[in-house]
Amino acid sequence: MTDQAVDFEEPSSENRPSQAGPVPEERTGHGTVGAVGGRFIGRQRELKALRADIERAGLDTISGRKAPRARVLLVAGRPGSGRTALAAELTRRLADAYPDGVLWARLTEPGGEPVPVGRTARGLLETLGSAAPAGADEDVLTEMVREALAGRRCVLVLDDAADAEQVDSLLPDNPECLVVAVSQGPLTGIPDVRPCTIGGMDAKSAIELLSRFTGSVRVTVDPQAAESLVEQCGGQPAAMMLVGGWLAARPQASVADATKQLHGLPDDPEAPVGARPLARAFRLVHDSLPQSAARLLRLLALAPAGRADAHIASALAGCSVSAARSTLEDFAALGLLHAAGGVAEGGVARGSAPEGGEPVGGGQYEVPGCLAPLLQALVTEEERPAEVQLARARMLERTVRLLQSCRAVTEPEGSAARRKIAGLPRALRFPGAEAAGAWLEARRPVLIAAARIAVADGELDTLARRLISALVRALVAHRGTEPAAPELYGLHQLVLDVAVRRGLHREQAAALLNLADLDAQTGRTQDALARYRAALDAGRRGNDPYAVARAMESVGGAYQELGDWERAADWYGRALSQRLSRGERADEARLYGRLGGVHTYAGRYGEALRSWRAAAAGYRRLGDLPGHARALSEAARVQEYAGRPEDSLRTCEEAVAWARRAGDLRLQAALQLRLADTLERLGDAAAAGLHRSAADRLLEGNASGLRNP
Repeated sequence: MTDQAVDFEEPSSENRPSQAGPVPEERTGHGTVGAVGGRFIGRQRELKALRADIERAGLDTISGRKAPRARVLLVAGRPGSGRTALAAELTRRLADAYPDGVLWARLTEPGGEPVPVGRTARGLLETLGSAAPAGADEDVLTEMVREALAGRRCVLVLDDAADAEQVDSLLPDNPECLVVAVSQGPLTGIPDVRPCTIGGMDAKSAIELLSRFTGSVRVTVDPQAAESLVEQCGGQPAAMMLVGGWLAARPQASVADATKQLHGLPDDPEAPVGARPLARAFRLVHDSLPQSAARLLRLLALAPAGRADAHIASALAGCSVSAARSTLEDFAALGLLHAAGGVAEGGVARGSAPEGGEPVGGGQYEVPGCLAPLLQALVTEEERPAEVQLARARMLERTVRLLQSCRAVTEPEGSAARRKIAGLPRALRFPGAEAAGAWLEARRPVLIAAARIAVADGELDTLARRLISALVRALVAHRGTEPAAPELYGLHQLVLDVAVRRGLHREQAAALLNLADLDAQTGRTQDALARYRAALDAGRRGNDPYAVARAMESVGGAYQELGDWERAADWYGRALSQRLSRGERADEARLYGRLGGVHTYAGRYGEALRSWRAAAAGYRRLGDLPGHARALSEAARVQEYAGRPEDSLRTCEEAVAWARRAGDLRLQAALQLRLADTLERLGDAAAAGLHRSAADRLLEGNASGLRNP
């Protein structure tokens, strides 16, 4: 899965006194808990064995050493065997022993690719409330996860782990935590792992699961057919639920009818024997659907992160939103989908109910992990590539329009953006910024996954660029630049990938500048410097004077941060020459100031003074009186450092006069205090006291004005 596969769930309120929250239902949608109405069915022997493994002494304990890490239990089984349901039931029963709750992370994408460990770690940190720096590498993030879990007593469920490396890097260095890994096979390489391998359910439990769908009568009248059906399904909960949903939709059909039809379906000779029962059950349900519904089901293989709402389904199938919503509900009833995490009762996303009480796009549904490869195989088999590409393009275009609407609703009433969205269909409009922000937060992982898929496709780069641009704007509008920085970093990397692939030098330069800025903000100055230099090269290739000047100045800033004053002054000088040649006066004044700063740090006071006076003159020509006053105050500071206190005093008095003319009371007070310090060093304590009193009066008056506007 992707970012959104990380959920924090608290133990049941029945088992602990406070901070109540539900233990998640079966994440694959086809287990034996939650999906059909309540009580967990079967697997009592496995649950008992798992709980016994927790109590059993580990190798470290036997050898007399304290366990250095969390204990690891492994639930191993084929997808569709109810392995995640078993893990969920185990964590529910362990609620009392682990009061800090349960962390869930899925480690495999719907398409079968392993989720990068860094992405999983970032999602866990976000859930734990720990801020992770944008662009941090995998080792930093996993170390932060271990630190965040060091003082907790919780359960970490790592669902659908592809290999031992994924699990090992996330193990807490805290024996008070418990890790429950869910995987298809063994996790060789993790010491002292406790495996519990599950296969099909016993016949009694499987028939009880089937009865949840069909009612007891159809099973009771033909128990032999029920047992035969269990055998046909290999006792796999996923297959039993699909057939149960098929029977529930056909009240007149008997269990024998289902058994007969299931038996008549051919097997794929290349598929593993253990996977054939689920494939047959899925084929039974798929082939019984109306043609339009079957096509929509197949196209859900294209849903980003395996999640879909009515808008995504509508765009994929080219049908109305209401028809897509109804079909998704039918699929959920058949066991083909389940309500995704982060949606409230009834499938309505929390906090995202806009006009008329209807959430934009309705609730989110998730394609069960065990069905994702079957859907993908059907798409390849039955859909033409051109139709698949068209469906994906429609989905991305719809997403762009929703993101544009989501951002525009934050603009003032009567603005051009608000007027533009007023003409959109009602289904694409949000009633207000709060509803739009809730929608964005609920869909954020899916939207980011959509951007990754669009870039990876390689044939929809124009749509991909539009989608990323709209997503960046929406995130900044609703979350702010700093809180959204981790997402923005990944999105800028996607822009860079497209720009490099398409030879778009200007976009490449812009993406490199954005990434470098985020690197610089998080203290990775060397990385930022390398990217600023790459942006300079890209800007030159694209003949982009803005990017060239901006990159030069940023290279100078990076060298300044590293304390290399010579190189910083050199690059500021290059950027200044570029600005002078283009007559960009505001930038000229700023760069003169930056040059003055590095010359001051380097002790070149003569050059620093000339630069600050040039900056002051530039601000004066622009009519920026506060800027003029600040530049003069910095010139006074340089004069003082150079051992010219009388000149510093006169320049500082001039700066105070300009601050007074500008009407900037805070700046005037700060300059009065600097003037007082200079006078004290010159031995005029009385005059210094007068200036300090004047500064205090200015600050008190300013504070009073703020309180009583």
